[in-house]
Amino acid sequence: MNAVVHGVTYAALAVFVVAIAVRFLRIYNYPIHLRWEIQPIPHEGRRSAYGGSKMEEVDYWAREHRPDLLSELKYMLMEMVFIKSLFEHNRRLWYRSFPFHFGLYLLAGFAGLLIVEAVLQLAGVSFAGPEISLLAAALNTLTVLVGVLGLLLAIGGGAGLLWMRLTDPDLRPYTKFSHLFNLAVILLTLLLVAAALVFRQHLIPYRDYLASLIVFDLHGPIGGPLTILSILAVSLLIAYIPLTHMSHFFVKWFTWHKIRWDDEVNVRGGRIEKMIEKALQYPVSWSADHVQGNGKKTWAEVATEEIPKRG
Repeated sequence: MNAVVHGVTYAALAVFVVAIAVRFLRIYNYPIHLRWEIQPIPHEGRRSAYGGSKMEEVDYWAREHRPDLLSELKYMLMEMVFIKSLFEHNRRLWYRSFPFHFGLYLLAGFAGLLIVEAVLQLAGVSFAGPEISLLAAALNTLTVLVGVLGLLLAIGGGAGLLWMRLTDPDLRPYTKFSHLFNLAVILLTLLLVAAALVFRQHLIPYRDYLASLIVFDLHGPIGGPLTILSILAVSLLIAYIPLTHMSHFFVKWFTWHKIRWDDEVNVRGGRIEKMIEKALQYPVSWSADHVQGNGKKTWAEVATEEIPKRG
């Protein structure tokens, strides 16, 4: 049984890494997107405060411009950590979404702290008994606090999101079965972890298990049935997340840098011109009064032909 549980976790981690790599490369190689070019753009620095940009400069396309990475990072952190846009535009949903996501961040930190403890344990540091050091005791206390707070926030926020999606008529048009299923799976996994921690009342089984994973000890300890069930649930969730729309945790990078903020100048012979030339050769599979596509004409042909007069 121990080897099976370890194998499931290793496989889940492999799926997580490979799935993210495949999705990242696939999205990275997508055709050029229709860029927003809407101001303000955070990497414009001080200019973004009033919606300005490098386009204010004469012959801006001939000058070198370096993005303000600090302003960009500040914006990204406010969105990723505090979900600032949702706070401004849908406060009711934010009250449920923020604790859920922030709780998940804390749980990621909780896992990181447990890994640190596992490494220190392998190095000979004791986390129990009279020989425990002050530093080990402090680290263990911090790990417990982060884990408990993360579980409370994520479970409370997730339950609130699930209930709101089930009952709010405004959200119903935007709610699919996958949204409900994903929230239910996450909540069930978190409840299993919480139950295992409550009944075992310590982190020893998880720390020991992580230590055995690090040294590839397939027969290392994994605790009782509830701990085993929670480990399997967490492992499967890790593998499942990048295969769903929950992969937005890294896809947002493309939304910001390749759609909303992409203001790279299109110059003759440059990278963007080549991407546009390639995109113009794609067939147009739909038709309208202003676009006479038939699945055979390319965008270049549709864009240059005259629109037939009506009447």
